[in-house]
Amino acid sequence: MRIKAKLTFALLGTFLALAGCSQGAQPPATGNQAAAGQPAQDAGKPIDIKVVLDWTPNTNHTGLYVAQDKGFFKEQGLHVQIIQPGQTGADQMVGAGNAEFGVSYQEGVTQARIQGVPLVSIAAVIQHNTSGFASPVAKNIKTPKDFEGKTYGGWGSPAENAMIESLMQGQQADASKVKIVNIGDADYFTAVKRDIDFAWIYYGWTGIEAEQRKEPMNMIYLKDYSEKLDYYTPVLVTNEKMIQEKPDVVKKFMAAVSKGYQFAIDKPDEAADILCKAAPDLDKNLVHASQKWLSPRYKDDAPRWGEQKKAVWENYASWMLDHKLLEKPLDADRAFTNQFLPE
Repeated sequence: MRIKAKLTFALLGTFLALAGCSQGAQPPATGNQAAAGQPAQDAGKPIDIKVVLDWTPNTNHTGLYVAQDKGFFKEQGLHVQIIQPGQTGADQMVGAGNAEFGVSYQEGVTQARIQGVPLVSIAAVIQHNTSGFASPVAKNIKTPKDFEGKTYGGWGSPAENAMIESLMQGQQADASKVKIVNIGDADYFTAVKRDIDFAWIYYGWTGIEAEQRKEPMNMIYLKDYSEKLDYYTPVLVTNEKMIQEKPDVVKKFMAAVSKGYQFAIDKPDEAADILCKAAPDLDKNLVHASQKWLSPRYKDDAPRWGEQKKAVWENYASWMLDHKLLEKPLDADRAFTNQFLPE
């Protein structure tokens, strides 16, 4: 699975349209200052919920499928449908109120907030950034300086150029010597054999797949080169209206999801089987290997699964602003909240 941030930066027109639609309702408080509200439906009647993924099912999503399979959603009085994003994307669907919850990225939420789209991150799925630039060992790309003279394959986002330049500048390397091409939805393994030298991936999926295929890679993790690049990816999101009007539903959802991810932390093999049952087209060996690698990284050094730090939100927003990826500073307090995580 390559990084799919095209939903973050390529659809700003949609973000702006959604922002225009939301201007009529100005909630008094969101994010870390959410207001109380009333239950959406009568007690005892299951509450219908849609959760839209960021991409096809994978181990970033295991906790959601565990919560569904083990009845954790049902225990909370929720009837949950997990859906894939289609053409509009999770951020657009959640921002417009077409889905109550979704899987997004810190950069996506940040860009959306700046454009006036009322997304709020309610949990970090993984505590530290597991993404980075990957390349076959034979390409001999071991540091960002080695990008010089090489070809990068991406999807046409300004963030890619900025990230490459940022890492290379830190090593006094010349980013103008990198050729950048758009490979669309081509997978890493096909692209590096055809016309590129390196790509941006999540190690927890594509890196583990490389291990399974016995195709060794060099991995340059973003977080190893700057504290500002150790951001949350992915995150779970909702919108301000849900937080204001249905905080009880958000709390119930997070209670079930937290239980699902804790199960995946404690029992990676059983959790992997649940994901495979929900998405039978996935490679079972890959799912199990990925789950074993990722399960301890969900919570990592945080006091509880899902916990988010204001400094992480401010650091990455500062990096984005410095690289002209944002028009103005982010109000981090309104971009995320920990208040719905179980104690």
